[in-house]
Amino acid sequence: MSSLKNKTIIITGASRGIGREVALACAAEGANIVIAAKSDQPHPTLKGTIHSVAKEVEEAGGQGLAIKVDVRSEEDVDNLIAKTVETFGGIDGIINNAGAIALSGVESTPLKKLDLMMQINFRAVFLLSQKALPHLKKSENGHILSFSPPLDLDRSWIRNHAPYTLTKYGMSMLTLGMSDEFKRYGIAVNALWPRTVIRTDAIAFAGKETMERARTPKIMADAALAVLKTQGREVTGQLLIDEDFLRTQGVEEFEHYRANPEFTKKDLMQDLFVQAPDAYVKGPVPPLAGWPDDE
Repeated sequence: MSSLKNKTIIITGASRGIGREVALACAAEGANIVIAAKSDQPHPTLKGTIHSVAKEVEEAGGQGLAIKVDVRSEEDVDNLIAKTVETFGGIDGIINNAGAIALSGVESTPLKKLDLMMQINFRAVFLLSQKALPHLKKSENGHILSFSPPLDLDRSWIRNHAPYTLTKYGMSMLTLGMSDEFKRYGIAVNALWPRTVIRTDAIAFAGKETMERARTPKIMADAALAVLKTQGREVTGQLLIDEDFLRTQGVEEFEHYRANPEFTKKDLMQDLFVQAPDAYVKGPVPPLAGWPDDE
């Protein structure tokens, strides 16, 4: 496994939730973490800003750099790249975590919302990957990791929220394409997705049952860390599931990831785009009206 000590990782949407947890996991390994998100001021209901996470990164053992970024803006992304290189001298990995979601069909999805999902989910991955590429080429172990799902054309993932599915599947297809395109540069490109719902402040509106049948962001952080520590192109062009990948790395115990340890195994709620492999995960995610556009 490769060391992340003194490696520089950009994480979008890192002011809270999964992005924050990944930042802290990488910081504990001695990495330089660029916390890139829109949240530079406290949110009225959600915890965390780029500045609070930068402080936590320092306390965890890494170096933190907070940069306010709208991932839809080419100017902001150019500034992100320039400040990162100026501060740390290069870029070794990018994690595309920022996202927008609306689980609605074509009839009820406003064009403005579709554009937002396209820009934050798909276009932002393209933009940041392209802008970071010259620096990733120089890294000894460059990585691009996007939080997007496996490609499953089961109609159940399409019929009720085709617009959102399109944008997330687009991220996954871009992952496969970039993996082959960047092969000659030695850059590993993968996607990662949770098997179960992940409990964050951002999904509190989804209801108590959803929150209690979830896992904590730590499982995604541990899986992302394991991907980033693979050497060279040992793992690339893969649409990974957090639990499944951790099992390949020797992890066998997953109970400590439960958001509510009092719930039994079979009560975990599977996430979107993931088929339940056996009885221990049951039930699809209930319909959600919306989601914060960026963490």
